[in-house]
Amino acid sequence: MQIFAPYKYTEIKLATDLNIIFYDKIKKNRGDFMAIIIMILLLSLLILVHEAGHFLAARAFGIKVDKFGFGLPVGPTLYKTKVGDVEVLVHALLLGGYVSFPDDEKDCDLPKDSPERFANKPIWQRAIVVSAGVIANVICAIALVMLVAIVSGQLPSGNYEIYTGEINAPKDTSIWQSGLQKGDRILKANGCDINNAYSLITIIKNSAKDNGIASQKTIDENFSKLKDLNPGLSKDEIIPAGIAIRLPENLAQDIITMDKYALKGAKYFKKEGISLDESLNPLKEELEGKTVYTSDGKYSMYDVAKVLSNGSHPINLIVERNGQILTLKPIYPNEEGIIGIGLGMKQTMIKTNTVPAIVKESCAYLWDNTYMMMYSLGQLFTGNIPLKDMHGVVAITKIGGDMIEKSGKSSGILLAALISMNLAILNILPIPALDGGHLMFMIIEKIMGRPLDEKVIEIISSVFFSLLILLMIFVVFNDITLLVSK
Repeated sequence: MQIFAPYKYTEIKLATDLNIIFYDKIKKNRGDFMAIIIMILLLSLLILVHEAGHFLAARAFGIKVDKFGFGLPVGPTLYKTKVGDVEVLVHALLLGGYVSFPDDEKDCDLPKDSPERFANKPIWQRAIVVSAGVIANVICAIALVMLVAIVSGQLPSGNYEIYTGEINAPKDTSIWQSGLQKGDRILKANGCDINNAYSLITIIKNSAKDNGIASQKTIDENFSKLKDLNPGLSKDEIIPAGIAIRLPENLAQDIITMDKYALKGAKYFKKEGISLDESLNPLKEELEGKTVYTSDGKYSMYDVAKVLSNGSHPINLIVERNGQILTLKPIYPNEEGIIGIGLGMKQTMIKTNTVPAIVKESCAYLWDNTYMMMYSLGQLFTGNIPLKDMHGVVAITKIGGDMIEKSGKSSGILLAALISMNLAILNILPIPALDGGHLMFMIIEKIMGRPLDEKVIEIISSVFFSLLILLMIFVVFNDITLLVSK
């Protein structure tokens, strides 16, 4: 069917299944049925808004619209009617939408030179029509955030106050000597601002004792200390059997830190360093708790430095207690990356009780979240985030339903606003079969002074449309796998 050649002026929207959502868990409970229904309706609204943008822009420029479709034209049509001269259709596969122009139909009775044809309009008008869906989604996102700001009088800052709960650790562990107390608000960990539980837990987990990774800097520092104590031995020389070497008392230690993107969960945190070879495990046992090591003739000084560097990783906390800022003594996680405390958190809210505050904070909320979303998208394209963590409409609906059930409709509306921005971003990418692909072909047309061959455009667009369908299936599979496994 010609309708599958998206450049031929038919907008096929798949982006509802291309949203990237990062989270630690999706609850296994069924959730509230009405909350899920509300989320489905919100997602449907975003699709309709997008297509309405194309429709209204086309009509404003006098372009005839033959069809306004809700859902993908795959499988049965559930409902269709005529509104004026436009055929409105609802398809069974409710994962997108489209606006169809006369140019899409081979048997169209409009003359080839008709001013109502999309192809006969100037490039700038066609570009506006193609971009109108994206613009509509951006306007919709702003409107939804402002709605929440007006009705609730506040917006989430995205930051949480993290508090220490019960301390459940053996009495001989470092946490009891650190000075940490129940109720302390954790401000920083290893110099990183802590405003969500994810960042603190990630730092602690990656600071596990003997985790098998040490930085090059720490290894070199510890080798230098070894060399100062044992100047007669070189770096890679095997220490002769029976020779005793002195071990440093104050070893350099890796302190785990994260950049702002990893702290917010916009990318995976991966500890950089040198992995400890399994062949060094016997040496690790021999060095445990010793100040002098007697060689068995198997290892070099640098091997010893590597093993010594793969030890404890301190957590240096700064907390607030009764209005005072306190720097605590280091805490050392065990081999499992556990320090033995519970955590409590409270989201900080931003007041929006004046018109300037509503406008300012709504724009700031969308800007901050959109920026992080675009960064995450870039991480996906560069392979820093695996494709298995790409999720779509099924997961979004479940997450949104849970959010509405637990936190109220405002949370679901804010999520819908972010998804609307996500739709805008993804659709403007220069990928054939999406809005950005149409714009890309128009730019090429402007540069060349003539349109590309229709057959070439149709083949390219059809290939990319097929790839998007496969990606959609993959994403839905990810969603279902995740929901079943959690």
